[in-house]
Amino acid sequence: MINRLVLVFLLYGVFSNITFGQNNKLRVVFWNLENLFDTRDDTLKLDNEFLPESKRHWDNHRFYKKLNNTYKVIIGIGEWDPPAMIGLCEVENRYVLNQLIYETPLKNFNYGIVHYESPDRRGIDVAFLYRKSIFTIDTSLAVSIRFPFDPGSRTRDILYIRGRIITGDTLHLYVNHWPSRYGGYLETKPKRNFVAEILKSHTDSLFRFNPSAKIIVMGDFNDDPTDESISQYLMTFADTLGMRTDALYNLMALNKSDNFEGTLKYQQDWNTFDQFIVSGSLMYGSSLLISNKKASIFHPGYLLEPDDKFLGSKPFRTYSGFKYNGGFSDHLPVYLDLIYNDQTE
Repeated sequence: MINRLVLVFLLYGVFSNITFGQNNKLRVVFWNLENLFDTRDDTLKLDNEFLPESKRHWDNHRFYKKLNNTYKVIIGIGEWDPPAMIGLCEVENRYVLNQLIYETPLKNFNYGIVHYESPDRRGIDVAFLYRKSIFTIDTSLAVSIRFPFDPGSRTRDILYIRGRIITGDTLHLYVNHWPSRYGGYLETKPKRNFVAEILKSHTDSLFRFNPSAKIIVMGDFNDDPTDESISQYLMTFADTLGMRTDALYNLMALNKSDNFEGTLKYQQDWNTFDQFIVSGSLMYGSSLLISNKKASIFHPGYLLEPDDKFLGSKPFRTYSGFKYNGGFSDHLPVYLDLIYNDQTE
């Protein structure tokens, strides 16, 4: 069924005219891809797990299946119009991104790439894809993270992009993949809090220059919306009471009933580590707005599998430990829709 849908979407993309989007809508996506690695050894990175001779037996067949699974989800999440902008994390390098947008049917939609090599020891990076007919890049920057309390530690950069959509509106976007909880939640919490402070200093500088700056923060934060890194250090709001343009609002904490249980599952518990956070200027009083003031978790049945141990369902991932599972990712994608109206609210 999914292959038939993909064919319909591809034919639509080839023969339709490029506009702002279906029903004046642009879809923005974020997805943790779960280790999109190539099969070649990078001697400067700890990528030995993802080689043909490794315990994971990561070969070309598995790599190309991963690419095909990824493009199918991107097409599917776009419904009748492939996403205008896509934030990604857990990608190894520019090569795997080139393979994704030039060697799969995504090549029909003229995506561009923003990517910088990060200092992460495993070699996983964040990246940004955008449809060139819809979004024009003005500038981009890799915001480096150095922990003063642990100078030998390395993590992913924050990717900053400034650009213009076809309405002329300027967007500021940040793609994040914050330090994991590996080693313990309490032990690793100071690192996520520190990254939150770095990000907040950047968004604050944008607000000082323009209190109505249109900002979209996306990422795998390895914390839930209620954790202190998000709610206190980044200082996001979980309600719209007294809304201001120069404040940040966590869309994954709003309209909770409309969301799935979470974006990833650990044992019996779901977490929502993958989030969208936006400035108030995209919530009210502007011609460019977040549709219904919400973000959603993409959770079609093919991205899930039965959880025989802890009951219910769980993401259909590529690997379960070192066992090849052949699925999509251990995270579910999240998305929001930008809508354009000539009349402001």
